[in-house]
Amino acid sequence: MTVNFALPNGRDVTIETGKLATQADGSVVVKCGKTMLFCSVVSSTSVREGQSFFPLSVDYQEKFAAAGRIPGNFFRRETRLNDYEILISRIVDRAIRPLFPKGYMFDTQVIINLISLDPEVMPDALAGLAASAALMVSNIPFAGPISECRVARIDGEYVVNPDRSALSEADLDLIVAADADNIMMVEGEGKEVDEKAIIEALKVGHEAIKVQCKAQLELRELVGDKAITRDVEIHEIPEDILTYVEGKVKEAVQGVARGALNKQQRKDAFKQVKADYKEAVLEEKGEEWYAENKEDLSAAYDKIQKKTIRDLMLNESLRLDGRKFDQVRDIWTEIDYLPAAHGSAIFNRGETQALTSLTLGTKTDKQMVDIAYENSFADFILHYNFPAYSVGETKPMRGPGRREVGHANLAQRSIRQVLPDEMTHTIRIVSDIMESNGSSSMATVCAGSMALMDGGVQLKRPVAGIAMGMVAEGGKIAILSDILGDEDALGDMDFKLTGTEKGITACQMDIKIDGLPYEQLEQALDQAREGRLHILGEMAKTISAPAEDLKPHAPRIVKLIIEKSYIGAVIGPGGKIIQELQEMTGTNINIDEIDGKGHISIASNDKAAIDDAVARIKKITFTPEVGGVYTGTVKTIMPYGVFVGFEGGKDGLLHVSEMSHTRIDNVEDAFSEGDEVTFKIVDIDERTGKLRLSRKAIMPRADGTIPTDEELEAERKAAKDRPRRDRGDRGDRRGGRDRRDRPRRD
Repeated sequence: MTVNFALPNGRDVTIETGKLATQADGSVVVKCGKTMLFCSVVSSTSVREGQSFFPLSVDYQEKFAAAGRIPGNFFRRETRLNDYEILISRIVDRAIRPLFPKGYMFDTQVIINLISLDPEVMPDALAGLAASAALMVSNIPFAGPISECRVARIDGEYVVNPDRSALSEADLDLIVAADADNIMMVEGEGKEVDEKAIIEALKVGHEAIKVQCKAQLELRELVGDKAITRDVEIHEIPEDILTYVEGKVKEAVQGVARGALNKQQRKDAFKQVKADYKEAVLEEKGEEWYAENKEDLSAAYDKIQKKTIRDLMLNESLRLDGRKFDQVRDIWTEIDYLPAAHGSAIFNRGETQALTSLTLGTKTDKQMVDIAYENSFADFILHYNFPAYSVGETKPMRGPGRREVGHANLAQRSIRQVLPDEMTHTIRIVSDIMESNGSSSMATVCAGSMALMDGGVQLKRPVAGIAMGMVAEGGKIAILSDILGDEDALGDMDFKLTGTEKGITACQMDIKIDGLPYEQLEQALDQAREGRLHILGEMAKTISAPAEDLKPHAPRIVKLIIEKSYIGAVIGPGGKIIQELQEMTGTNINIDEIDGKGHISIASNDKAAIDDAVARIKKITFTPEVGGVYTGTVKTIMPYGVFVGFEGGKDGLLHVSEMSHTRIDNVEDAFSEGDEVTFKIVDIDERTGKLRLSRKAIMPRADGTIPTDEELEAERKAAKDRPRRDRGDRGDRRGGRDRRDRPRRD
């Protein structure tokens, strides 16, 4: 069974089901061009005992055979998900997770595989469509369909799912997820674009998604009975328990929420409210009733606490820490905190703190990125760490999770837009979150920007980020700037926006409610812009522009461009020459062929070492030019002139006629081997490469003047045109006889 539809760019998309993985609850193959995505979904029919959250897993993985490649890792097979695959998995997860029924606790797994790749059709924009379609042809309860698409602005035009080659020209690149009625998720980056561009891109993307949702409904109709939603018993909190709990805790929760407390004070106060509530229930209802209804009582408390705080925001314009809706928490910053790093910064906003370090490396430090499409190397790396101590907890250290990968990517793409056009170093930023109460990814953007400027990396402009929140209910709306962790959990929107004073560089949005009008989204964007500009102003109090130079201990990199023909000479047989150069100078030297030229980078934190390496390479790659004046040493003396060796192992002929303005009868009277001589190159034979040198071209004449090139050329022409002596006379002068007088051989 298949359905077809056309994308706005004219490409046809096919969704097929019933051929592969028929034992899964749902499976589809989405095809566009030669790109094919397979997706399966399976949901358990029983709930694990004590399950308290929805165990949904989304795994996107690329088969390297899809692109005719073998993985570049040691095992030569697909292993754990790489960062690129994790990011796509997160995008799909964030779009579909809110559409499962509240209280649905059945293990659910979505697996998406790239099984064929068209180099021009990017699979990330089709992954959400594949996941939703697989759910729609299954009997799993899911309030879909939804879909995702890419919207890019290229040459001022908004293009849906552009070809990969065209995307390089885009100044805005967004992935948008939506159902037929509402935008649900947005993630992307821009080259300092304005807020109106984001809104327009969402509108264009939503129209394309409506077509994709219609196609999924048609496929569901074709599937028939198999797609009838299964009966699932979802436990609801009894109304009498909700009413009972509300009467016990509402007033106490309001008291804490109105207290404008800090995070720890608020946490302790709510903990006390819950303890008092438990004690009152035990005293009033007894231990047996409490034990019997323990899970409902706990869930009811959480629900009442959330509702109470939301009501205070909407009805009394109160925030948990006492701020106004558009107020950013207090900020302090510091740079050059880590003396051994190549740059560092602390960014502290409220109870969220990021410590970032900058490391500058060479080409050999680039990160290999091995995905199905290509094996490439990244010269800008950003890592984000969220240790348990940042929130006062303990947790085994098992490396970065999906959240850390996602936050690092958002910060990296935010800063990448303002990096120098000419990147001489490999750049690594590490952000360690020292404490957290919301917006730690945005603190990473701010601290990362400051660390780069502290280290002398010539950013075009500083970048800052702000996380926006929203609470909406009953026609009332509260848009919150710089949200707390608690506000994120109880709100209806999490909207992270980064940028410069000029425009937006990246965004990430998750909307948890239906029907958010574009007018309210515009309001959130405008409020975010004001907050971003405020944060940039606070950062500028510490550092507003990049340092003029790198730190003294940071590696310097000098670039040279040489002719392609000299690449082999610099490298040497088996790399012998370049290895010797590195050993003699103590530098790190890399060479690449780019656009028919040799591009050499020389790195060291010792300027003298770099200068030495540059001089040695210039000697190897020296290219003499006509008109150039050089100094060399006489190597060989001949009756007609001398051969002079000079820079780069080159040599040329200084003819007797070019030695002086006066006649020289005997060359040996004028020069000896080893003499130093300064000369000008007057000609290079195009065919043989032989050099013709002249000393008189730079020597003053008897009257003190130096001849012009035109005068010298006239002299040479006149000498060439003089009548030649009779051959016989020349023979006699050499002590020989005229050839006609020689006896003939028998």
